[in-house]
Amino acid sequence: MFCSVAHAQVFDVPHSEEAPTRTLLIEASKPRALVLLFPGGGGMAGISDSGSVRSKHTFIRSMEMWAQYGIDAVLVDTPYDLGDLRRGNLRGRKDHLTRVDEVVTFYKNKFKLPIWIFGHSMGSSTATYYANEIDQSKKNLAGIIIAGTIRTASLDDAVTLPVLAIHHQYDACAGTPVSASSRIIEGRPPKLVSKLELIEGGVTEGEVCQSFAFHGFNQTEAEFVKRAASFILSH
Repeated sequence: MFCSVAHAQVFDVPHSEEAPTRTLLIEASKPRALVLLFPGGGGMAGISDSGSVRSKHTFIRSMEMWAQYGIDAVLVDTPYDLGDLRRGNLRGRKDHLTRVDEVVTFYKNKFKLPIWIFGHSMGSSTATYYANEIDQSKKNLAGIIIAGTIRTASLDDAVTLPVLAIHHQYDACAGTPVSASSRIIEGRPPKLVSKLELIEGGVTEGEVCQSFAFHGFNQTEAEFVKRAASFILSH
């Protein structure tokens, strides 16, 4: 089943001689920032040439909500499976992080906007791995958001960018306890901008680690985006 996203543009970001990194952009009328969305699971959203998306991830369900806050939203796909906590997490691979950097550079050069990286669930490891490795002096990245954070994610003290963690209060997925988000925020040096947001409400359906459970912020998408957008625009 495909979920269609209106008013979307597909951009394939080149990657050496291999398959490009496919991205899907929904532009705001007067954008003030741009957020790169890295979904969880194996990371393969399945963006088609027409802009339809195979995944039902929370990022896809809420992509059109960013424009009202003046934020361009970009869903980032992957040409290969990035694994998970059971099968092995491949998001620390150099090839993957190089692709992330290529996407950041592509959109920074194209729109000249502050670029935020937002990872949900397994995507939180993409955000944190990348932040731990980048040269912050380049100032290509404005900040980091993680949500439904995996328990193995961590941020180095050398990362001085603003960091927001969002978690559903009742997330029952064993690999993504609320403590994974709170640990990162509470462990940040006091002088740095860091915040934890807990969301309640919504509906949980199906397996507890999947997209329509509390873990996937089912039926709280509007609040999910609102809190992230507020943090982006205030920093």
